[in-house]
Amino acid sequence: MPSPRVRFAILGFGHHAVRRLLPAFPTCRYASLTGMWRRDQAAATLNSAEYRIPHNFPTREALCTSPEVDVVLITSPDAMHKDDVLLAVRSGKAVLCEKPLSMNAAEAREMNTAAEKAGVLFGVAQNFRYNRSLEWMRDRIKAGHIGRPQLAHAEFAYPADRSQRKWIMDPTLATGGPIADVGVHCIDALRFVLGEDVRSISTLASRFHVREKVEAIASLQLEMTGGVFANITCSARAPYRTLVEITGSDGVLIAENGLTVDRPVDLVMRRAGEVIETATVDNGDGYTRMLDSFAQALKGKGSFAAPGSDGIRNMQALDAAFLSWQTGQREPAGAHKANAAAKKREPR
Repeated sequence: MPSPRVRFAILGFGHHAVRRLLPAFPTCRYASLTGMWRRDQAAATLNSAEYRIPHNFPTREALCTSPEVDVVLITSPDAMHKDDVLLAVRSGKAVLCEKPLSMNAAEAREMNTAAEKAGVLFGVAQNFRYNRSLEWMRDRIKAGHIGRPQLAHAEFAYPADRSQRKWIMDPTLATGGPIADVGVHCIDALRFVLGEDVRSISTLASRFHVREKVEAIASLQLEMTGGVFANITCSARAPYRTLVEITGSDGVLIAENGLTVDRPVDLVMRRAGEVIETATVDNGDGYTRMLDSFAQALKGKGSFAAPGSDGIRNMQALDAAFLSWQTGQREPAGAHKANAAAKKREPR
């Protein structure tokens, strides 16, 4: 007899859950969706009926303490992540939390420490670590096909002003603009494929209008371990586009649409300008693979690729990026004073 599936419940059900998570669960082998909670209970009643979700919990507490729930999948706005994670951890539940993990690295450390003390599995929903495009690049880098990586670039552009997630432009709810919303994906992608970490960051960013409260466009210059210099560009006012490029001493890897799940991804490896290898992969099952991996890790079968402890490093990089925008100087990632992240996240 096959073992029962691990039961997930979505806390903070909204647009992301409908667009990305609901299509992923039916194709999972080890995970299933058993429940949900959202602040708007009238909308929750409609959602649970429309999507045939077995349990529509009246409160966060009811979801987190339910014996029908094994994993709390947190998709609430960024500012709510810490309280939601701590509530789930106190209830003894495993937690998979959306990115960015928190509002700053101090919160992320508090969340991870609580999970470790409670002995519960804690992960970050960095779904791109389960994208076949990034696995293809990571495998070739590890095999030495492009020599020693020297330069890296990741880009993520999207029209946030048209998004149904209106809260992502509210600094009381969102960690930041595109730096935090999609720039964290770029940071994580480069860390993942290179196997390196961020030492320091210098940030250029701007808002498009005075009335905007978060940045609209940004360029981050990263000094990484292993002698890699990286550049991350992100825009919240451009048509959707993603790109990942790695230049090594002996070759180049290029992934057009590299962080995309909605269409095929074209992959190219070049040496001295000549095309050595090409491939086309589909990342459409990335969310399914992520959910199944977390479910298997909870059963003690394998490990999850994006643990909460690793998520702290992404938050340290975001803290440094925002602090650099504020100070106009290059800032070390993870080495600045703990209160630095509390500074106003905008330039002087």
